[in-house]
Amino acid sequence: MTAPTAPKKKLTTSAMIASFADPGQRTTPAPFGHALNRLAEERPDIVGLSADLAKYTDMHVFRDAHPDRFFQMGMAEQAMLGAAAGLAEVGLVPFASTYSVFATRRAYDFLCLDIAEPGLNVNVVGALPGLTTGYGPSHQATEDLAILRACPNLTIVDPCDSVDIEQAVPQLADHGGPTYLRLLRGKVPTVLDEYDYRFELGKAALLRGGRDVLFVSTGLMTMRTVQAAARLEADHVDAAVLHVPTIKPLDTAAILRELRTDRLVITAENHTVVGGLSEAVAATAAYAGIATRIRPAALPDEFLAAGALPTLHDRYGLSTDALCARVKAAL
Repeated sequence: MTAPTAPKKKLTTSAMIASFADPGQRTTPAPFGHALNRLAEERPDIVGLSADLAKYTDMHVFRDAHPDRFFQMGMAEQAMLGAAAGLAEVGLVPFASTYSVFATRRAYDFLCLDIAEPGLNVNVVGALPGLTTGYGPSHQATEDLAILRACPNLTIVDPCDSVDIEQAVPQLADHGGPTYLRLLRGKVPTVLDEYDYRFELGKAALLRGGRDVLFVSTGLMTMRTVQAAARLEADHVDAAVLHVPTIKPLDTAAILRELRTDRLVITAENHTVVGGLSEAVAATAAYAGIATRIRPAALPDEFLAAGALPTLHDRYGLSTDALCARVKAAL
């Protein structure tokens, strides 16, 4: 007689705002907030702003350590970005945080004309990018890259994990122009320390080689592609992973170097299939005259459902299982 199995725990609404980390995975709490705080200890010109979301963008770490350099702007993203532009005009280096949907959909004109057009050193920090919340279309910034890639002068970073975030923050401050960071908040997975990796603004990094498949991934999907590559080894599929943390300017030289083979190419991004990494990679190949098989692993061109994150990642193809299935089907 076999012992009865424990019933599978039902996902509750709390999973809608839970970390996307796998059970038992190593994580780092609030890496952005702590990185900004460390930078501020060295640089008195660093200031922080929040649109009433300091706790939910990890800006509260900076706020509590430097209350005289923190500005609570209320639920007024347009005013926050305008104020950040003014602070930059007088020589300060602002990091302005809110949810990605509000920074892009609601305040785009202010980001474009107040910040990007004059080339000011303002760092816009957008939390809950793509499908990192289950609270439906009002909070899921699935199209933020498509919106912002067309904005001149703007540097865009989509970090994979806590390592990327911690190393990116000082480089963004040193960059001298406007930036947009797709923030992973709360308990963020720690993955890239297992590789010989350093974040370098504007550069892609080959995390592992492989003869059969090339994953070109960004953001949290790099965590999933390295997991998928490890699983595919059991099926004798050798997969490479090229991590692209800077979406703009795109490291086309690194991408073209890896595309010039006969491998299947899978692009992977936590963003709609329209206007993000997959189209950028495909355009890079087309403009260079390279004919290769490119298959996107991205969110569909639709408003997504609300629900628990693990369920939604499976449903919309962002899970590791979904990536493995896509590779096997394509091969």
